[in-house]
Amino acid sequence: MRHLGRAPDFDSLVSAIVRVHEGLQSQAAKAVNVCLTLRNWLIGCHLREYEQKGNDRAAYGDHLFEKLAERLQAHRIPRLDERELRRYRQFYLAYPMIREALPPKLARRLPATALRQIRESVTPESKLAGRTLVDGLSFTHFAELLQIDDPLKRAFYEVECLRGNWSVRELKRQVASLYYERAGLSTNKKKLSDLTQAKAQPQSAKEIIHEPYVFEFLGLKPKEAASESDVEDALLDKLQDFLLELGHGFCFEARQKRILIGGEHFFLDLVFYHRILKCHVLIELKADDFKHEHLGQLNTYVNWYRKHEAAAGDNPPIGILLCTKKNRALVEYALAGMDNRLFVSKYQLELPKKEEIRRFIEDQMMDRAPVKE
Repeated sequence: MRHLGRAPDFDSLVSAIVRVHEGLQSQAAKAVNVCLTLRNWLIGCHLREYEQKGNDRAAYGDHLFEKLAERLQAHRIPRLDERELRRYRQFYLAYPMIREALPPKLARRLPATALRQIRESVTPESKLAGRTLVDGLSFTHFAELLQIDDPLKRAFYEVECLRGNWSVRELKRQVASLYYERAGLSTNKKKLSDLTQAKAQPQSAKEIIHEPYVFEFLGLKPKEAASESDVEDALLDKLQDFLLELGHGFCFEARQKRILIGGEHFFLDLVFYHRILKCHVLIELKADDFKHEHLGQLNTYVNWYRKHEAAAGDNPPIGILLCTKKNRALVEYALAGMDNRLFVSKYQLELPKKEEIRRFIEDQMMDRAPVKE
């Protein structure tokens, strides 16, 4: 007799739908990343081929990447500025084995000279198959790994990253902690590796989709992909309106303003220009308790804005840091590099009082679900 099994109840229906969503979301994130990685590798391949075989390459010389980036701007393709083009070329040269991950149709179109270079450039350290690398690492992972010049050291982090399914943030943290160097000095390498992997932060499908390379590849706007949470985004909406309604001279300028610092992209939550103070006001909201690194980050943004965005006659910019957790809020002002006491006093007079902003944030949080810890 055929066994029909137990009839599903409501809870099992919910569980089934969640499993379907999470499983296919993970597959979709993986598929997007594979396409992005192969796109960037192929761009690097074509660049290298042109450098060596282009019949008019002499006309561009050292300005090839600069001129190419200018020409590609008309096509509105993201991440094709001069710096990224150089990165794609480096990616192609550092990871020749990725050819194995190309679909047959694309692999057949590779120039013969490229195929020969790929075979010749595989190093003894390159033990991982191209398909394994592409399936397990996002291009943002590769961008971090490319900053490691030593092929053996890079291969070490590739293996460990794949083994632990590390997020990009975790990869950065392990490199910064000198994990490779510590492993070399350790007498019990397996124990060190096991302890490291046990504490490591794994990567999620949501993190993959929210990576800057991915959301630009998909044509998403920074606001759509950079928001840390629905609650935080809603608070920023309210805060933006609140500051404009104060009538203290705030003029809205940007939301999720993207800036490039030291080869890495950052997003400023809100940017205003204050017509009375004649300066930019940068606002960062952290759905978390106050940490000293939050203020340090905002100070960095303030200094960057003063150097790159301030016009002639502008006063130094100021930053406002808002930290939230449950029904508590903290407001701090960043006065990076501002040593003129008259400026500081004037700013404190014209800007909203800390208590005023803190009370507003707490009132907004009371009306919504608690900010996640």
